[in-house]
Amino acid sequence: MPSLSPPADLYCVMGNPVAHSRSPAIHTRFAELTGEHLVYERRLLPLDGFAQGVRDFLAEGGRGCNVTVPFKLEAAQLADQCSERVRLAGAANTLLFTTEGIHADNTDGLGLVADITRNAGVALAGRDVLLVGAGGAAAGVLGPLIEAGARRITVANRTLSRAEALVAAHAPLAALHKTELLASTPQGLEADFDITINATASSLAGAEVPVPARVLRAGSLAYDMMYGPAAQGFLDWARQHGATPRDGLGMLVEQAAEAFALWRGVRPPSAQVLAELQAH
Repeated sequence: MPSLSPPADLYCVMGNPVAHSRSPAIHTRFAELTGEHLVYERRLLPLDGFAQGVRDFLAEGGRGCNVTVPFKLEAAQLADQCSERVRLAGAANTLLFTTEGIHADNTDGLGLVADITRNAGVALAGRDVLLVGAGGAAAGVLGPLIEAGARRITVANRTLSRAEALVAAHAPLAALHKTELLASTPQGLEADFDITINATASSLAGAEVPVPARVLRAGSLAYDMMYGPAAQGFLDWARQHGATPRDGLGMLVEQAAEAFALWRGVRPPSAQVLAELQAH
């Protein structure tokens, strides 16, 4: 009598909202291409239910999860062990469940840098970068942007104190890499930039672009960390003002590849999967 195959390992993405997430399709494709036996789901959690959602998922045998808005800060606080990226950012987007507890990592910044430099072919070294937002998404990418060699990074946020706190937390790393870090409100921005990155949830909420058009330089890269229809307003705005628009689909795929490698010990072919998604 043939033996039954073991059940697939269970993973998911947790967020609110989460119906738009393409992470299940990406990780399912990664599993197909690498021969890994897993199932990946979406989990919509109540805004006050993240910790309980993680406990429930663990009780079901979950092996790990991705975390999206608005739970990235809470994910870092919930973990038993954190990577250096999480300690610096105070935010996590990837959880790995082990016998020693919950391990938190943040692959967002690695994914963003990989998509900008490798997939879009835009150098970060020596460039002036505007990072819009000071929440968990911005916190997760600032460190890797510094490590990529940006000359100057301005963090712009409606609440200036939050931008200042994010800059202060990253000041030692910035000094090590000789990156100038500045904090500003959107209205206080005067200069234009080589690269503008929207790390706010404005696109997801259908809100107006949170910075004035004067930040865009002709031909500069305008990058929205959101993707699909949610990013369309930002992309249209960037195009209308002479910038080169790009949404966060490549970042999503690249950060997913980092998470997959952490969970499974196997590096999936991210470039192939991104090309397949873009073709569709």
